[in-house]
Amino acid sequence: MSFIRTLKDGKSQVIKDIAFCTLLKGKLPSETKPIDELILDFDKEVAKVDSSVSKDALNNVHGDWYEWLLAISAWNYCAENKNANLALLTPNISQFDIARLYNDRLYGLIQDLREKVLNSSSVQLISSNPDFVIIDRRVVNEMIGKIEFITIIDQVAIAKIENAFREFTGKCDFDDIHGYVSVKTSFRPDRRLQIPHEGSLMKAIYTHLQTREWIINPKGLKYYAIATKVGNPDRVALKTVATHSITTVHNIPQAAVDEVFEVNSLQQAQVALSQILHS
Repeated sequence: MSFIRTLKDGKSQVIKDIAFCTLLKGKLPSETKPIDELILDFDKEVAKVDSSVSKDALNNVHGDWYEWLLAISAWNYCAENKNANLALLTPNISQFDIARLYNDRLYGLIQDLREKVLNSSSVQLISSNPDFVIIDRRVVNEMIGKIEFITIIDQVAIAKIENAFREFTGKCDFDDIHGYVSVKTSFRPDRRLQIPHEGSLMKAIYTHLQTREWIINPKGLKYYAIATKVGNPDRVALKTVATHSITTVHNIPQAAVDEVFEVNSLQQAQVALSQILHS
């Protein structure tokens, strides 16, 4: 099956899921294989099939390939570790509002907040979806049951990890969402700004729910960042405060991003997941 399609304007486009499964030959790469090298190998194979595929067209699929590798790793980690939580891929906010994972009561509070912000001022509460949401294992067991290992990398497996979040729509209580993960193939300066902004906003919404529900001493919400390469400037830039936590002296300032992980192999993914999924 070809993983290249020709668009109406004559340009070639990579069919990202077919390409991913085909180029992996249905199997996960070696645990020590650098992911950036793997993606470069993929690009070379695509060029052999169709040399007209542009660099921009390839860049458009790199993020999905990286997220799928991490999502499969997280799924299999959960399958192997019975007490681990589960990190699930989430779609774009235009496709699904991540707040809908909460039950109707909590989602209603978030909607009420959005409406009050809009009605009382000229601004809106606009948020994006983090790349992954971390769901409590108890809820995972209730909604999905036993997590089976993904051993064959095909379109069925991709559909599973991309759509698993739907099982939790309206099912999560306040403590059932442990946190979120932002995933980037690289930390460009603009991405370094986006990540702490998103983390700060998600934590502010969590704090609003805590206040409305009158929850004393909550366990807190975690927000993590992952990239194939993380330099010291990245760590410094991401080590910023969650804005809402400095508005009162009654709170200890919180980090917008709790931890940054360099994950450029499945082996490194296991190390990161061992911390992220047991928090």
